[in-house]
Amino acid sequence: MMQSRFFRILIVVVAAFLLLFGTGHGLMRQLAAAPGEREQTTFFYIAPGSSVSVVAMEAHKLRLVREPWHFKLITRWKGLDRALYAGEYQIAPHASLEDVLGQIKEQQTYKRRVIIPEGASVAEVEGILATSFGLDMAAYRAPEEGSLLPETYFYERGDTANEIVKRMQSALDLALDEYWAARAPHLPVRDRHETLVLASIVEKETGLADERPLVAAVFTNRLKKGMRLQSDPTVIYGISSGQPLGRSLTRTDLRNDTPYNTYRRNGLPPTPIANPGIAAVAAVLNPASVPYLYFVADGSGGHVFAETLSEHNRNVARWREIEKTRP
Repeated sequence: MMQSRFFRILIVVVAAFLLLFGTGHGLMRQLAAAPGEREQTTFFYIAPGSSVSVVAMEAHKLRLVREPWHFKLITRWKGLDRALYAGEYQIAPHASLEDVLGQIKEQQTYKRRVIIPEGASVAEVEGILATSFGLDMAAYRAPEEGSLLPETYFYERGDTANEIVKRMQSALDLALDEYWAARAPHLPVRDRHETLVLASIVEKETGLADERPLVAAVFTNRLKKGMRLQSDPTVIYGISSGQPLGRSLTRTDLRNDTPYNTYRRNGLPPTPIANPGIAAVAAVLNPASVPYLYFVADGSGGHVFAETLSEHNRNVARWREIEKTRP
C-alpha cells in the first residue's frame, strides 16, 4: 500500500516536472522566435571582450530585445554565452532574437567599404580613411607617396587604417610585378620606383582611359630626348604636398625651383606625386607608339597632341581662345 502510494506521488511529481519543463521550454522558444520591434535595419556592434551582460544591454538599447534578461536567458539556453563573436552585424527589420544569435554564431559580420580614387595623394587617402566609419586611426603611419593601389577595399568595424594600408601596398606590389614583367623594351624608366613616378604624373594629367597611353608616350619620348617633362601637376605637388592647390598656377609658381618643378628640373621628380591606378602603370610600361612630344587641353575634357612645337603652339592658341569664352 505504501509502495503504491509512493509510486503515485512519484508519477505526479515527474508529470509536474515535465509539464513545467515543457512549458518553460515552449516559453523560451516563443521568446527566441518572436519578431523584433525594430522596424529599420540595425547595425549591432559587439566590441572585443564584451561580456554577455554588456552585449545584452546594447541589444536592449537598440530595441533588438524588450528586456536585457531576454537576451541573456536565450543566449545561455542556446549555449552561446561563450560564442558571442566580436564584430558588427547588420540586423534586418523585425529580426527575432534567434535570427540575431544565428548571425553571431555564424560570424556573419558586416563588411564596410572604402573607395580610394585613382590619383589620390597619401594626404588625401589619410583624409578618406579618417572619415571612414569604424576604422581605427590610432597609431596611423602615413605610407610613402605612390605606394598604394587605388581600389575599393572592404573592412570590418574596428579594423585599423594601417591594416588597410598594408592591403593597398600588397595589391600594388602584385599588380606592378605582373605589368613590369610584360613591359615594352627600351623604356626610359629603369625600375619600379621610376615607373610609379611617371605613372602618377600620367594619372594626374588625364582622367580619360584612351588618353593614358598617349600621354605616357609624350613623356616617354621627352625623357628619351632629354627634354624636360614640363608637367603642371608636378609643380602643384611641389607647392601643396598632395593637397588640392585651390587656385590656378601662376608664372611665379612655374619659376619656383622645387624638386618637383619639371619646368626647371630635368628628368623625373624624386617621388610619385599621387597613387596611380593600374591603368596608368600599364600605359607607362606599354606606351602608345606615336611621335608626340606635346599636348594641351582641347576644351572638351580631353587633350590634343602634337609632334612639333609649331603645331603645339597653334593648339595652345586655340585653347586660349576657348578659355576666353568661358565664364
